[in-house]
Parts: sequence; structure tokens; C-alpha cells
Amino acid sequence: MTNLLSRWRLILGKQAEEHGIVCQDRESLRIDELIGFLFHEGGKGSGGPSRIQGSMPSRSGRGGSSREGGTGPSSLTVPEWIDAVNRLFPSQVNEVMKKELIRRRGIHELMQQPELLEKIEPDMELVKTLLTHKDLLNPKTRILAKKIIDKVVQELKKRMKLQVEQTLTGAIRRDKHSPRKVFRNLDMRMTLRRNLKNYDPERQKLLVDKIYYYAAERNKRPWHVVVTVDQSGSMLDSAIFSAVMASIFAELPAMKTSLVLFDTSVVDLSDKVGQPVDVLLSIQLGGGTDITQALQYSQQLIREPARSIVVLITDFYEGRPTQDLVRQVTLMSESGIRMIGLGALGYDARPAYDRTTSRKCRKAGMDILVCTPEKLAECMSKIIVGV
Repeated sequence: MTNLLSRWRLILGKQAEEHGIVCQDRESLRIDELIGFLFHEGGKGSGGPSRIQGSMPSRSGRGGSSREGGTGPSSLTVPEWIDAVNRLFPSQVNEVMKKELIRRRGIHELMQQPELLEKIEPDMELVKTLLTHKDLLNPKTRILAKKIIDKVVQELKKRMKLQVEQTLTGAIRRDKHSPRKVFRNLDMRMTLRRNLKNYDPERQKLLVDKIYYYAAERNKRPWHVVVTVDQSGSMLDSAIFSAVMASIFAELPAMKTSLVLFDTSVVDLSDKVGQPVDVLLSIQLGGGTDITQALQYSQQLIREPARSIVVLITDFYEGRPTQDLVRQVTLMSESGIRMIGLGALGYDARPAYDRTTSRKCRKAGMDILVCTPEKLAECMSKIIVGV
């Protein structure tokens, strides 16, 4: 009876609630939210662009328990909507729904006419729209779209780069000392601390019997950072920041950077790590998630575990049994690999991730964060210097 009432509520629409016919199970609520996003925000069949960029604060993460719908305007983003539609509807149905979304929001016209793209101010929301619907781009708009994405990415990289570089370069240079007496590598703090015992109170002077110098990073083995990114629709914001962060890591001295994207399969884009725009255009939104497989692949890339960091960006909604993921995290942690798990990465990151699974990963040896790029760099620097 419950399922029957829910079906009639979905067929008749919100007006049925006036007669006591409501969605009575979680899946029906979720479906109603997705349908509401398609029809109520996209305009009433006008075909015009109502919200080209289609982004609003999300109240429901992938697989989360807080799934509501039917009583007000949807708070999904377009990438999250596509991700959910891929999972909840058969292929023929979700193709029809996606075409209707495109028609109602004017996205098709936007992607096919360069003059429309040129009139829109480049920003993060436009980048997300272009990436979400990149298959609609024709050759002319694809060239323009790439320029737009590159402009936003370069601005974002400029904002992030200075502090991230300073934090990580400083850590790489300061994790060990060297007997070579090079003045520019003087470790003043260590020199003062180790010689405090020689302070002469009568003369009020510090007698220095040993001076400490940092090791030059070019003479040391590099740190290996593997950035492993979930490319599901709900993680698009974090994926953009991850691609930019990986490109910054790749420019640092004494640091080797690998970049891996995953859903139920794994794509190694390490050869494009210095080209964040190409990385972003390679993202395939939607599909399932196999975090365990992505970590297994990341582990295969590592040759020296004690000098390796795996940065995993995911919502922790694992598509296979959770114990497989916990077992893999434990294996990597015990081998000496340091792991950082990010439920979200960005300046306005909205954490929507499986906290139960993330807590299990934390117990298995993974640091769990939701943070800005600068905070991630600070965490990595502490690992490098052994704090």
C-alpha cells in the first residue's frame, strides 16, 4: 500500500498532497526531488535558460540519509542531479530526463553558440556547467570553452599557489639537515635551540659550538604524492580544486606527482598532471564508485612507501563492501604510506560524505579532512617534516 501511494504521488504531482497522497519511502522522496529539479526550476516548457549554471547549496549527499523532496524547490546542483539520475533510473529513462533538462535550461543553445558563451562572465559555476555538458560542445565552442576553463583555472591556481608552494617547499627543505656549510641553508632556530646550554649569563652571550644547516632538496630522494580523485558528479567542485592542486605539486622541487581519476574504473592522468584543463576535460561524471580499486592502483605506483603520500578525494560512498576498503587502507598504512582522505576540497566546500566509512578509514590509518588547499598543504608539510 505504501509503495502504491508513493507511485500515485509521483504520477499526480505535488497537488496530490492536498488529498493525503504523499511519498512514504526514501527512494520515492529522492525521485520526487529529482523530478522537481527538472520541471519546477527549469521553467514551464519555455525552453529558455532559467538557471544556466544550475547550482544551489546541496542538502543531500550521494547515498546520504538526509534525502528530502517534494515540498519546495530542489537544492541539487546539475552534476549531483545527473549523478543521482544515472544511479536511480534505467538508461532509456535517464537519457530522456537529461535531454529535457538541456531543453528546459537552455544549455543546448549555450553549448552550440560561441557568441552566447562569450557574453557570460567566466567563473566556477560556468566551468562546472561546461564540464557537466562537454559532450554537447561543437568544435568552435569547445575551443572557446577550453579558454574559459583555462582562465578560471589559472586565476584559481594563482590564488592557491603562493601559500601552498611556500608551505610545501619549506617542508621539503627542512625535513633533514646536512653537514654541508651553505649559509643560505642555515637553520637558525635549531642552531639557537641546541646551543642554549652554552649561554653565558655574566657576559650575556650565547656561545655557539655547532651550527646546523638544512639539506639541499636536490640532493634528497623526492617525495611521491599520488592524488586520487573520485569523478562522480557530486565531487565535481573538489575534482576541479584537485586538478589545480596536483599541477602545483608537479612544479615543486623534490616532489613527484601522480594523478588518478576513478569511478568503477581507474584512469591514470599522471602524464597530464601539469595541464589541469586537459585533466578536467577528461573527467567522466556519474557512474559507480570503487574506492578500493583506486587505492590498490595508487599503491602500485609507489616505490618508496616511507616517502609517499596518497591524497584521496572522495565522498566515501563505496560501491563494494566497506571492509574491502578498510582492509586496503590498513595494508597501505602498515606499509608506511601516509594517507589523507578529503571529503571535500575547496574554499566553499560543502561536506557531504559517508562519515561512518570515513571514521573506519581513520581508525585504519587515514587522516580525514574537509579543508581548503592551504590546510591540505599544511597537513602534508607536517607529514614531510615528521611532526
